[in-house]
Amino acid sequence: MAQGCLKCLKYTMCFANLLCFMCGVAVLSFGAYLMVNFKMAALTPTLASFSSANMLLVSGIIITCVSFLGFLGALKENRCLLLTFFLVLFFLMLVELTAACLLLMYESEIGKMVNDDLTKGLARAKEKAGNSTNEWDVLQTQFDCCGVRNVSDWGNKIPASCCVESCDSPNPTYRKMGCLEKMKTSFEENFLTTGISVIVLCIIEVLGMCFAMTLFCHISRSGLGYKL
Repeated sequence: MAQGCLKCLKYTMCFANLLCFMCGVAVLSFGAYLMVNFKMAALTPTLASFSSANMLLVSGIIITCVSFLGFLGALKENRCLLLTFFLVLFFLMLVELTAACLLLMYESEIGKMVNDDLTKGLARAKEKAGNSTNEWDVLQTQFDCCGVRNVSDWGNKIPASCCVESCDSPNPTYRKMGCLEKMKTSFEENFLTTGISVIVLCIIEVLGMCFAMTLFCHISRSGLGYKL
């Protein structure tokens, strides 16, 4: 009976980690694609390292490495790998909860930093021509916005992405809201979804830790697997 439970737990953990590994590879690939095709430095020069592409890339690497660690530990019934998997998951959960608390505590300061950085990015985009405004074109089209606060931020160099239809008409209609306000509104609208996602992620990590520790204890009692 105990051996049957051990095998069931082992293969369940292998399957779950293999699934997470494939998801991690997908996230990593998408992050690499965004990094090549979308330069966040043109929008936020100082905060470019915290861009969506970089965060997805780092998240993908972490997910693939941790899931591979759990898969290999369960498959080989290696107590050292299982314990390492447990500790890494525990550390990641603490980091996620700490980051969530810091975002809530310093929301206004983060908003000011984003505002200052977007202003710097727009100033650089106005100085340059050609591909330098591509990222701003994407942002303004996707969020239906113009400039940081409004169209006046662009001065006399208003890009075509600021126009609702066409800038060639005698009296073009510009997008009314600034991108900072639109991004803030989008974040507030998705705040509940983000919170639920963090909670679900923490639950998955807790389940992973429970599975790893249960398998670790079963292997220790049965005397199977590689010893520490």
